[in-house]
Amino acid sequence: MSEALINATYIIAAALFIFGLKQLGSPATAVRGNLLSAVGMFIAVVVTLFSRQILEFQWIIAGVFIGSAIGAVAAKKVAMTSMPEMVALFNGSGGLASLLVGWAALYNTGNTTFTVVTILLSVLIGGVTLSGSIIAWGKLSEVMTSAAIVFDAQRIVNGVLLAVLVICGVLFAMDPALNSPYLYAVIVLSLAFGVMAVIVAGSLVGAAGIILTNIMCKAMNRSLANVLFSGFGAVKTATKVEGEVKPINTEDAFLILEAASNVTFVPGYGMAVAQAQHVVRELGELLEENGCEVTYAIHPVAGRMPGHMNVLLAEANVPYDQLIEMDDINPRISNVDVAVVIGANDVVNPAAREDENSPIYGMPIINVDQARTVFVLKRSMASGFSGVDNPLFFGENTRMLFGDAKASLSSVIGEFKG
Repeated sequence: MSEALINATYIIAAALFIFGLKQLGSPATAVRGNLLSAVGMFIAVVVTLFSRQILEFQWIIAGVFIGSAIGAVAAKKVAMTSMPEMVALFNGSGGLASLLVGWAALYNTGNTTFTVVTILLSVLIGGVTLSGSIIAWGKLSEVMTSAAIVFDAQRIVNGVLLAVLVICGVLFAMDPALNSPYLYAVIVLSLAFGVMAVIVAGSLVGAAGIILTNIMCKAMNRSLANVLFSGFGAVKTATKVEGEVKPINTEDAFLILEAASNVTFVPGYGMAVAQAQHVVRELGELLEENGCEVTYAIHPVAGRMPGHMNVLLAEANVPYDQLIEMDDINPRISNVDVAVVIGANDVVNPAAREDENSPIYGMPIINVDQARTVFVLKRSMASGFSGVDNPLFFGENTRMLFGDAKASLSSVIGEFKG
């Protein structure tokens, strides 16, 4: 292939990436965007393989078949509730690939200083992403606690770890030998740093990729440095919440919903666990038939990853134009007759606005407590992913509808139909 044709093909692939990423920003175009990005990646890989005159493809073909088989099985078998865990493992695989590719690049002779620094960053970022993603998977799958893990002299230990990592990186860059002990030290220390960043901060940010990381940081009103390092010293203890809970049954919930002029559903991870998205859509349609305006308020990080709720509701064929982002729903939430919170906790917790001692203080939330009436569907009074109590549950305008969300909503639907 001529150099001009190769470069032109790379430009086409890059354009497909850009358009694909742009379309991933909307649920209505996300599928097409994902396809465009995949085509762009395919073109870039094929051109690279042939332009580099790779003559032996048996390992590449084997990898294609193995990867395709794993992807096909995962697409069929992995439940939507397990998608965040799967994404964490995907990110970890990408981190491992980055580490190995960077390491392999050292076999090239005549590497410039710039190339060596690039290789070093590839190894460093790959190691942090690999170990951090594994810990993120453990937290998401509840193999380990999701809360921050702290210990004495924590700041000192982490400061020393980071300093030694930087020093070893500089020493390796000065003498980039393939068998350099500083290279092995960078690999080990980067793996350790990935574990510390995710365990200690009690966060998944940094193991989620650049785009998702940026979304999550903005949604929590935190800088990346704050998210990764604020937990390294001490963890805040939120004010203990006390009050009287006001339960409600499905019959009374139906009467209130039947009289409502507008209802906003606020989905969270509990909806995913209960697989209640289809009954939520069915109830929404019944409310619309009753003359009610129905919307769905989406917090950027509701669930266990950005876009989690959008995916679930799209699967249930909820119209895209009914999905309202947090910044758009909050100015009008006080005019909502009933806000139905389905398994959401931290993203609707007023402590984020009011309790300076809360670990989630300052995080933007959906202000459902300002709606005229709030229904909270939960199995129990247990706290959310952050482990912080929620004063919303004790609000004067809040009614708790305990039980499985899918079963509870099905009962309300039965009241509408009966």
